[in-house]
Amino acid sequence: MMSDLPNILTLSRIGAIPLLVLLVAIGAPWAELTAAALFAIAAITDYLDGRLAREMLQLSDFGRMLDPIADKLLVGATLMALVGFGHLPGWGIYPAIVIMLREILVSGLREYLAEIRVGLPVTRLAKWKTGVQMTALGLLLLGAGGARILGLGLLPMAWIGGTLLWLAAVLTLATGWDYLNAGLRHVSAPRPTR
Repeated sequence: MMSDLPNILTLSRIGAIPLLVLLVAIGAPWAELTAAALFAIAAITDYLDGRLAREMLQLSDFGRMLDPIADKLLVGATLMALVGFGHLPGWGIYPAIVIMLREILVSGLREYLAEIRVGLPVTRLAKWKTGVQMTALGLLLLGAGGARILGLGLLPMAWIGGTLLWLAAVLTLATGWDYLNAGLRHVSAPRPTR
């Protein structure tokens, strides 16, 4: 179970978090580039673990439980590191707060709905939100220093990443609202008596 390749990929996302935070704390251009590369690899494992689990017929309850936890830990730690070490552009804390609150909301909804044996499927819009969010965070981690190393120093990474983070926050609100409505339908539905 834990030694299945999809689960190893999921666990690697969690394992990458301390190094990612350390690299953001260092803040040197080489560290920014390394943090962005590490985050990109972690984001790719988010895509690969589920796909490989389906293709290799290695679906497990452990993987279904751990995958969203690993995603939220990675995104949450990255957002906190960017905020804590001053790597977000002006007003960037607001979309970060919206994203964090939505992650907590959806986690709570999933936990409650699991108790009553109701699934909360991932929507197409939520997948777009994740893509925009991961791109934004990767660019914000890259920063100006990392961009200069890649020869992209003329691109305003903070502005591009910050704009995408705001777009991710808007998508986050929309998908959070969808999930909340889906959850409330189940909360208010009459339950069969025994």
